[in-house]
Amino acid sequence: MLTTDTIPLDAILDRLVEITPPADDPTGAKTFAQLEMIRLIRNAADHQLSSHTANLDDLKVAERHGSTTKRLLIAMGFPPAVATRAARIAENLGTLSKVEACATDGRLSGEIVDAIVRGMMTIEKRSPTELSDGDRTVYETELLTQALSGATPTEIQKHAGAIGNTIADENGGTPACDDRSLDTLSHHTTHDNRVEIHADVTQTVGEKFIAMIDERSVPRPEPDGAPDRRSPAQIRADALEVLLDEAATGAAMDTIGAPRTQTLLTIPADGGDPAFLPWTGSVTHATAKRLSCDGTLIEVIIDGETVPLQMGRERRLFPPHLRKAIIIRDQCCISCGAPHSYTQVHHIEHWTDDGETDLDNGCLLCQRCHTRVHHHGWDVVMGYDRHPWLIPPADADPRRRPLPAYNRRTMRLDDAA
Repeated sequence: MLTTDTIPLDAILDRLVEITPPADDPTGAKTFAQLEMIRLIRNAADHQLSSHTANLDDLKVAERHGSTTKRLLIAMGFPPAVATRAARIAENLGTLSKVEACATDGRLSGEIVDAIVRGMMTIEKRSPTELSDGDRTVYETELLTQALSGATPTEIQKHAGAIGNTIADENGGTPACDDRSLDTLSHHTTHDNRVEIHADVTQTVGEKFIAMIDERSVPRPEPDGAPDRRSPAQIRADALEVLLDEAATGAAMDTIGAPRTQTLLTIPADGGDPAFLPWTGSVTHATAKRLSCDGTLIEVIIDGETVPLQMGRERRLFPPHLRKAIIIRDQCCISCGAPHSYTQVHHIEHWTDDGETDLDNGCLLCQRCHTRVHHHGWDVVMGYDRHPWLIPPADADPRRRPLPAYNRRTMRLDDAA
């Protein structure tokens, strides 16, 4: 049984588990008071987590097993964000006595303590010389005052950044907004194979990014003329893919037909598991088809031991002269009218179904409309006039009447016939 000096820890856990919301509480006052006490308990537990993590560091438990304390905490079941925070606070215990005193009795949460720790790190990096003990105390007190006044972790970080910039300006140092040594870019795959991206970059890099995203984040009408149904956040996400596609083509003008991405698609020979991509894992058949429409795709067939059985040849789809011809014909996304620079070339009959890579089997679709064709029931057919026509899903038009390409939207199919 694990104990503190006098109280078994499992007894404390048992008492916490037994706590229930007050049964007779018409005004909510009892529940509110109980929640306030739970907040203090939670904060105190955060501090105990950091203290015990520091003890693990001192004992070199993770190091003896060829690991790190952060990884050890994750292996124990702590979420990665919590493990990262605890490890960072543990490294700084003993240097922020006032903060530790407030954290011990539950007045500060782990998130707030971590914000102060990171804030002090920012201030130290901005200073061209090592901070004196007196200066450290002054800055610690200032950030702690902010925290006790109700500031959020983000606000504490911003205040620390302002202090650091003042120090840098007064001492001829590099301001945080221009310090590339602070730049970070991280990404991780979530449980559903989505990718979360986080970046902290200089003001110049950030300005370039924001300007380029903003330029590509113009709302576009829906095919039926209705306003763009995407949220601003969704529009910016679509703009990011456009920006990545443009970067992949290179700056040279003669690369207009270059593949948008280079994709390695691994396919199990027995067909039991789904195909997968090296960075983000398994993909649906429809997603694999969409990716390969306008990219360089290499198929790798593997056996049960992940040994390659067959390496497919690189398929360069729609070379420059064909893409230029399709641009001349379609002019823009055939569904919504997005500029051709925002589009990908879609195989009307997919190449896995023996579709040809030629003018009569390709059309321009922007990322959003490309997804609709592969995932949401829209179809594309080539008309008698050798122009692409869109067929909406039944829930949009029960009769599924063909629609002409955007640049020919005044026509009807029987006119062409």
